[in-house]
Amino acid sequence: MINNKKIVIVLPAYNAAMTLKKTINAIPKGISDEIILVDDASSDETVKIAKDLGLKVFVHSKNRGYGGNQKTCYKEALGLRADIAVMVHPDFQYDPTFIPGLVMPLINDECDAVFGSRMKDPKAALNGGMPYWKFVANIFLTKLENFVLRSDLSEYHSGFRAYSKKVMQLPLQLNSDDFVFDSEIIAQMNIAGMKIKEIPISTKYFPEASQIGFKRSVEYGFGILNMLRKYLFFRVGIKKYPQFDLIDRE
Repeated sequence: MINNKKIVIVLPAYNAAMTLKKTINAIPKGISDEIILVDDASSDETVKIAKDLGLKVFVHSKNRGYGGNQKTCYKEALGLRADIAVMVHPDFQYDPTFIPGLVMPLINDECDAVFGSRMKDPKAALNGGMPYWKFVANIFLTKLENFVLRSDLSEYHSGFRAYSKKVMQLPLQLNSDDFVFDSEIIAQMNIAGMKIKEIPISTKYFPEASQIGFKRSVEYGFGILNMLRKYLFFRVGIKKYPQFDLIDRE
């Protein structure tokens, strides 16, 4: 523990056998109390490698998707009495050496969540290999989300995040099981009046790193638009949505 806060690193995994060990080896020593991996019905040896590495492993019998995987991650982290959960993708696209920078603001009670942003330095994102079409889409969606949510984040789509217990206790089970889950959490935090801090990070795009293609990215974009529609309808009182309506705003 650091400052009497228990830190649990969660790894939402799907076919991460080729990069899992490299990811674990890059995690700074002494930064976490426990590391857990949730396997989303991988077809490779992810589970075996995770167990060989001594990780606490939870396995989905059927593939539940990226959001569904995270739901299990945070549920199990809370079960371990985590005060802070750090999501690390085991495909090594995000550099685990940035973890101390993610957790320190939470340890010091400066905010409720910390995101590693690839877009704090846009040139770094491109230099890291981010496809240009994905770079442009990231900027467009982020500007739109900032406008609707009245926020000023540099990026909504990073998968490198640290959450406080307070965030993990939001009604996350009511969110999507797909990639839009990440943005739905931001909308929930926005409604609940929670504070988000960002730190600049670098990222790497390479063949073994999992990433969604153009078609799935378009579907993701429409998912974001639908989420923003629901958020606006909720805010102006047109329609109630349980994922937003059940949040304690005090």
